[in-house]
Amino acid sequence: MQFARKQRHGFTVIELIVVIVLIATVSVIATSRYFGRSSYSAYTYQEAITSVIRQIQVNRMQSNLSANNPNSNYVLVVNSDCIGSVQGCALGSDGDYQRSDVIRSDNATFSLLGNPSSNQIEFDLKGNPSWSGSGDIKITIEAEGSTSALCINSQGYIQKDC
Repeated sequence: MQFARKQRHGFTVIELIVVIVLIATVSVIATSRYFGRSSYSAYTYQEAITSVIRQIQVNRMQSNLSANNPNSNYVLVVNSDCIGSVQGCALGSDGDYQRSDVIRSDNATFSLLGNPSSNQIEFDLKGNPSWSGSGDIKITIEAEGSTSALCINSQGYIQKDC
């Protein structure tokens, strides 16, 4: 006795449900990336600023210059539109293309909290910040509706989202 097999045309219910779930997942991820992309801007600046601060710290530690002989390449400055070495921010936007120790932006605002007497942070030969305020140094970043922060403690350690 031979059974005749019917050929089925179409998809099973399980296959349809799996495809619908996959399409829904991809569309939710794509929609959140499209509408929520501005929230990533401050965190992108946060990563770049961390890199700049570490570069200035390392350059200062390798300089072997005494504290009486400061160099503006080894001092961090925080202005509303520029963060980096004093020398780098002083050059203006025309000179920034050659420097890796400066971040300048028209879309973000940077501010230094906790040190009202100055917008500059000097580092010693160990990479520790020397400043007149008390506690951690806090740098806030506002970009396209999102905000993030960085803190530098007394040993020079950089903490994100403090």
